[in-house]
Amino acid sequence: MIDISNLPDMPIEFYYFDDAKKQVEIEVRQALLTAPKLIRDYIGHLTLSRGKSIRAVSCLVCAENADLAIHQNAVKVAAAIELLHLATLVHDDVIDNAETRRGIITLQKKFGKRTAVICGDYLLSLSFKTAASVTRDTNYINLHFPDYSDYSDYIGKICMGELRQNINNKNYDLSFYEYIKIISGKTAALFEASFRAGAQLCDDVTDDEIGLYSRLGHYIGLIFQLTDDCIDYESTPELAKKPILSDYRQGVISLPLIYTFEKDKEIKRRAKANTASIDEISCAVAQTGGVDFTRHVSKKYYEKAMAIINIIRAGNSKRERLTAVLNSAYYTAVLPDR
Repeated sequence: MIDISNLPDMPIEFYYFDDAKKQVEIEVRQALLTAPKLIRDYIGHLTLSRGKSIRAVSCLVCAENADLAIHQNAVKVAAAIELLHLATLVHDDVIDNAETRRGIITLQKKFGKRTAVICGDYLLSLSFKTAASVTRDTNYINLHFPDYSDYSDYIGKICMGELRQNINNKNYDLSFYEYIKIISGKTAALFEASFRAGAQLCDDVTDDEIGLYSRLGHYIGLIFQLTDDCIDYESTPELAKKPILSDYRQGVISLPLIYTFEKDKEIKRRAKANTASIDEISCAVAQTGGVDFTRHVSKKYYEKAMAIINIIRAGNSKRERLTAVLNSAYYTAVLPDR
């Protein structure tokens, strides 16, 4: 008689969606909590302020095949994307001198800017390490994309977006198109990477269709940032769990303000002269309809994104999940889980 009591555990090659999400969380927490002791306490603090991992979830959704299964490679890539996102948040908090994120004290506030920068760099290395663990057998496409963009290229786009924003700090003459270029890098690039990677790691998606997923991710990334811009002028500190008008306080000129400055030259002049109060800026945005205009732009991108969801080949489950990701970016009114 064959003894089957001590059979070795076989690695799971495919997951269903909910299990894939749990596995991504396990991968990320394991990466954070099993780091070398020297840095573990620092980056372990980040587990207290995690959001809904919308970028990682997007990767999983796009990777779901006709059998509703997600390959383990997509789980690895989704975890890598979440680690990369955490790295960008740590660096953003240093740049913005932020004291809290999602109601939790930031790494830079708790341990200092130098430590936070190094931790952000370490998280970036963890992201690359996780991405590199993807198997590269002949049945699966590797992380190099059809247009020769790869993981590092998208990281470069994120950095260029952040740099453009920094260069344009307190640029009260910033144009609509210059701003879209900024957020296409700093926010939309990681969404685009998430959607593209997930689509590539799905055996039901053709090379021609990958471009549609990329464009969908790009639109959703823009929507996500535009919604965030509106929250800065619409929400309360209690709901947003951060100071309101924090962008303006940091010299970041977002779309509601760009539109306001175009419509109200006097408040623009006073902003340049540093004689306009925070309350006056907020009032001017409300009176000129800066938030309404930004919502209008966001709606246009929403319609473009929905048009793509309606034409891609996908089952009802996948289409519903893609729509849920889109709606999360478009309709969310508070920041803590974003």
